[in-house]
Amino acid sequence: MVLAAGLGERMRPLTATTPKPLLTLAGRSLLDHALDRVADAGIGQAVVNAHWLADQIVAACATRKTPAVTVVREAARLETGGGVLAALPRLGDGPFAVINGDAYWLDGPTPALTRLAAGFDPDSMDVLLLLVRSATVDGEVGYGDFMLDPFGRPRRPKEREICPYIFSGVQVLAPNAFRDAPEGPFSLNRVYDTAIAAGRCFAQVHDGVWFHLSTPDDLTRIESVLAGGLPGRIF
Repeated sequence: MVLAAGLGERMRPLTATTPKPLLTLAGRSLLDHALDRVADAGIGQAVVNAHWLADQIVAACATRKTPAVTVVREAARLETGGGVLAALPRLGDGPFAVINGDAYWLDGPTPALTRLAAGFDPDSMDVLLLLVRSATVDGEVGYGDFMLDPFGRPRRPKEREICPYIFSGVQVLAPNAFRDAPEGPFSLNRVYDTAIAAGRCFAQVHDGVWFHLSTPDDLTRIESVLAGGLPGRIF
């Protein structure tokens, strides 16, 4: 599933007339980049949710041949968790990947979605997050999102604690992660916190490059970085 229903308020004025996932980077929309990663991982079907300027999302998805995309319109915004919960009947009985529609990354030696799929253990996990080392990110990342123990279990920071990892917007979830979820709008953070408390949330650290895309300045800066060939020099 690719989450594409957000308002993209920090990307204004660009998102006043264009959904954030349809903003372009390196000649393609962010949504196409995300769906390309899905196709590259051998996943043949995807669900995309839409709310803000939903007709544009529907039209963009109609041009895709692979993966085959089903668009779920949200009459009212359900936030990240509510959006996934509403789409569960279309996501099958087993674990599934969820990607933020504005997530943009370059894979390392093994594609990130392939690594996550290989590392997900349904017997011990409900959530497997892809984290990024804060120090490698070009952009404002605040105090970070998670600490990570030697066994790959993340935890939330304590007060004033600076975390070395941020969430990439890429993950694998099991349907069981939503067994106690409420109806209506809620954040996926609720799902993560429940899984952390139960010892069923784990994480992998991305071994490629991930880009923080929040404001128009971020988009301009990263376009310049990509045009300058920095990713090629990194690898």
